[in-house]
Amino acid sequence: MEHYYTNQPGADSKEQSFTFTLRGREFRFVTDRSVFSKNRIDFGSVLLIETMEIKDGMDVLDVGCGYGPIGISAATLTPSGNVLMLDVNERAVSLANRNLQLNEISNAEAIVSDRFSAVPVGKKFHVILTNPPIRAGKQIVHGIFEEALAYLVPGGSLWVVIQKKQGAPSALAKLQELYSEVREVAKKKGYFVFQAIRS
Repeated sequence: MEHYYTNQPGADSKEQSFTFTLRGREFRFVTDRSVFSKNRIDFGSVLLIETMEIKDGMDVLDVGCGYGPIGISAATLTPSGNVLMLDVNERAVSLANRNLQLNEISNAEAIVSDRFSAVPVGKKFHVILTNPPIRAGKQIVHGIFEEALAYLVPGGSLWVVIQKKQGAPSALAKLQELYSEVREVAKKKGYFVFQAIRS
């Protein structure tokens, strides 16, 4: 069984598209097989998008961007900032870049990256966003929390959406161990959005 966090998906391409309203704006998304939540934007991502706090001028990193809904929404909130979107899945990255063009967003780009491996050395962000790849396992998910610290400016924050039954309590404990302040920003239908702030 091939997962959405496969680097080079082997499943035949079968593209589809849909429109979706996020933060009061309608977007169009092209999706495909072997990418996460290809038929509609998943509830967790929507909850994160609707609650994340991004001010204009902020630089943002989207880890595990899929075909781009979180990073694309973030880019509209920081028109004078930049958004870097990462995913290990080459097909997802290709779709994310097409979706940026489709929605006429010029202050963001998606690149292939195994977690943070392709982020330019020394680059720091005001906000890091992730709907982590739960099926990749706790070690990977908690690894994202750990690695994110090095890429945040002081006072910057990591925003995480995670489902209770997929490990929200252990994720919260891990975040509290790593970050000086952790807030539960939203809770809905068994999903939690946490904001972890780097001191």
